[in-house]
Amino acid sequence: MPMIGQPAPLFTAHAVVDGGDFKEISLANYRGKYVVLFFYPLDFTFVCPTEITQFRDSLKSFKEAGAEVLGCSVDSVHSHKRWLKDDLGNLGYPLIGDVTKQVARDYGVLMHDKGIATRGTFVIDPEGVIQYMGIHNLNVGRDANEILRVLQALKSGELCGAGWKPGSKHVQPK
Repeated sequence: MPMIGQPAPLFTAHAVVDGGDFKEISLANYRGKYVVLFFYPLDFTFVCPTEITQFRDSLKSFKEAGAEVLGCSVDSVHSHKRWLKDDLGNLGYPLIGDVTKQVARDYGVLMHDKGIATRGTFVIDPEGVIQYMGIHNLNVGRDANEILRVLQALKSGELCGAGWKPGSKHVQPK
C-alpha cells in the first residue's frame, strides 16, 4: 500500500478522454503538475455519478489550482464511453479503464473479495510523490470541494488548521 511521502505507483493505461476518444495515458506524462487521482467502484451505479460530476463541476477550480484530475475504475474504457454517452456527458478529464485491476491493486484500493476498487483519492505532487490519500466506504461519496481545499492547503506550504480555506490565516507554531 502506498503511503504519504512515497512515490506514487506509475501506470500506463487506456482512458476515455474528450467525451469519447480512447487514449493511452501514463502518470509519468503528468510530471511537473499536481494530479488528483480518484478511484470509484463501477460505472452505472448510484453514488459514483455524484462524485464524478462533482469533479467535473469543480474542474475549473482544480485547473486554476494547477492540478489535473484523473478518474479510474475497474470497468473497461468501452463501459466508460457508454456511461458518458448515456448519462454523464463530457467530463473534461480522463476516465481510466483498469480491467486488469493492476492500478487499483498498486494503489491499495482493490477490494479483492468484491473485485472492485473502493473510493480512494490521491493527491500527487509535481515530483510524483503522494501528498494526500483518502479511502472511503463504498456507501459514502467523497466531496471534490474538500479535496480541492486539501490541494490548496498542500500548495500553500504552510500549516493549515481544520477548516482552513485560501485567504484564511495559517497556524503559527508556538
